[in-house]
Amino acid sequence: MNPKKLKQLKKRSKKHATKSAPYIEQLNHYRELFKDDPQILVLLNNALEADRLMAAGLAPQQLPLLEVPDNFQAQLVARINAKYPLHDPAGDAEWQRLSAALPTVDKLLRDFRDYLEDQYGMWAYISAPFLKDLADFIGNGPVLEVMAGNGYISKGLSRLHPSQKIITTDSKAWTKEADNETGKHPVTTIDRLDAISAFEKYADQIKFVIMAWSPDKLELDWKLLQAMRASDHAIPLICIGEKYGATGSKQFWDNAHYRDDPAVEKLNSHYRPFDLIHDQVYVVE
Repeated sequence: MNPKKLKQLKKRSKKHATKSAPYIEQLNHYRELFKDDPQILVLLNNALEADRLMAAGLAPQQLPLLEVPDNFQAQLVARINAKYPLHDPAGDAEWQRLSAALPTVDKLLRDFRDYLEDQYGMWAYISAPFLKDLADFIGNGPVLEVMAGNGYISKGLSRLHPSQKIITTDSKAWTKEADNETGKHPVTTIDRLDAISAFEKYADQIKFVIMAWSPDKLELDWKLLQAMRASDHAIPLICIGEKYGATGSKQFWDNAHYRDDPAVEKLNSHYRPFDLIHDQVYVVE
């Protein structure tokens, strides 16, 4: 995909609000339609299972890349040709029906992050395998999460380490936006504090700060990093975001000092892109 098209897709305006039932119903419809095509079926099943787990209040599993594979049409032709005799009208009809549905299926898969944002207020995709990696990385020490949104990271960590001190904070500014679910359905207790106030309040009590998906183009992340560097406490910042992309400010990405070691690599072993957003986990000092 050319860079211009990629940029357009990443920066596309929010689509018209998609309610839960229509979106999930469409995924179920196309899962039935493509039941004989494992390449598509596995993608739809992954999205549906992630939604099922989140609706049940559980962390979802890691996702594959949610887009129709480039070679799928060739495989679809081969499957239909193996199933029907040459020039069989039934084979032609199946090809027409499935090939016509592919653009819609591809769009639905690519829109899964938008669905998670609209339905659950989840921006960074926080999976159960990643939470285990994160819990192993930080150990049992006290942790501060800033800009926590609905608190998915803190909730996941608390399930793995029930006795760990996890302080979850957010300014809750997003709750003022009518079409945004961030902060409106918290999954854990969240203190109403902006990132800098939270750090200044708890700096002498914590071992790590976690920040996921700082708002795009706003300098909140850079201001927090400056406050952390001015502090007497040397505390690493675990940052989840897309460098120079969909999250955070240029000033932050320009001035961050990134750890690069096997522990950070392991932290990213289960945090993999599933769409056009290439976010990852950084440890900034």
